[in-house]
Amino acid sequence: MKVRFVAPDGSVREREATLGERLLDVAQRDGQPLEGTCEGDMACATCHVIVDPADFARLPAASEDEEDMLDLAYGATRTSRLACQIVLDESLGGLTVRVPDGSRNMQGR
Repeated sequence: MKVRFVAPDGSVREREATLGERLLDVAQRDGQPLEGTCEGDMACATCHVIVDPADFARLPAASEDEEDMLDLAYGATRTSRLACQIVLDESLGGLTVRVPDGSRNMQGR
């Protein structure tokens, strides 16, 4: 399956992903600037991405913990999610996300 990353400058990179893989892992393998400082524990928001509005409804709803962390994310929007919480399945092929031009590290690392 493929996912697309839109950089802050508007450039687009399409990458292969494996079913069951976290979007954060695909992004990091591709060299995207998503730290994932807390390693997926929803404690830092450094893997915040903005999901394309056309794709947002295809994602499972965010948990309350994820919503709380997104309230603190840099540049959060209505379609913001944490890449560590998006597990790729067949329904998410072609998913497009925008990488914000900054992040806030809630862990202070």
